[in-house]
Amino acid sequence: MNTVVITGSTRGLGLGLARHFLDKGCNVVINGSTEASVGRALGTLSSYRDRVHGVAGDVSSRSDIERLCREAEKRFRQVDIWVNNAGLGQPLQKVWELGEDELSRLADVNIMGVVHGTIVPFLAMKQRGTGKIFTMEGHGSKGAILDKMTMYGTTKSASSYFTKSFAHEAKGSGITVGCLLPGMVVTDLLFDTVRDNSPESRKRKMIYNMLADDVDTVSAFLVDGMLAASGNFTSIEWLTRRKAMFRMLFGKFRKRDFFQA
Repeated sequence: MNTVVITGSTRGLGLGLARHFLDKGCNVVINGSTEASVGRALGTLSSYRDRVHGVAGDVSSRSDIERLCREAEKRFRQVDIWVNNAGLGQPLQKVWELGEDELSRLADVNIMGVVHGTIVPFLAMKQRGTGKIFTMEGHGSKGAILDKMTMYGTTKSASSYFTKSFAHEAKGSGITVGCLLPGMVVTDLLFDTVRDNSPESRKRKMIYNMLADDVDTVSAFLVDGMLAASGNFTSIEWLTRRKAMFRMLFGKFRKRDFFQA
C-alpha cells in the first residue's frame, strides 16, 4: 500500500488528489498552513478512517517539511509518493504594485516550498532507492506571459526548471521525479482572477469556460498518472496542446458556465 504526502491539500486540487489516492487504497497525509484548515479537511475525509492523517506546517520552512516527512513515516512507516502542490496565487496587480512582503512570500512558498519539498523526501527515499516526487506546475511553467501574473509566473517557471534539473542530478538514484500539468482547474485560485466585471475578467471567463475542468476530473487523471509513473523523469499533462486547440475550435458548443451565480 502506497503512502502519499500532499502539501497544500486542505482544499481545491490538493484535496481532490487526496480523495482519489484514498479511493485507490493509498494512505494519505494531507497538509495545510494551519491546524484549523487541516482539521476541516480531515472532517471531509473522515470516511477513510485510519488511512488519512493531517499535519499543519509552512512549506517555505525546511524544518516544517522535515517534520511533515517524519510524521508521515511515523504514522505509515515510509513515504512512497510526495506531491508538491502547495502554492500561493498573485493579487491581480502589475509586479511593481506588489509590496516587498508579498513578493517575498510568493517566492518563499512557490519556489522554496518546492526546493524543500523535493530535497527532504528525496533524502528519505534515497536510502531505500525507491519513491516518487512530483511538483505541480502552473501559469509560467512553459514561459507564457500574462499581465498581472508576472511574479506568480516567475515562481512557476523557476520551480519547473528546478524540478527538471533535480531529476537530471538524481539519475541513478531509483527515484522518479516529475511535473504535473493540470491545465486550468476550477478552484479558488482561478476564481480569484475574475472577481470583477471588467472586460479583462469577462474575456478570461470565456477562455476558462472553454478550457477549464473541474477538480474531480483533473485529480483522477493525475493520480492515475502518478501511480503508473516510472523512470527518472516524467511529465503528466492533462490539458495538452492538441486538446486545448480542439476546445478552442469547438468550445462554443460545450455550453459550460463555471461562473453562474
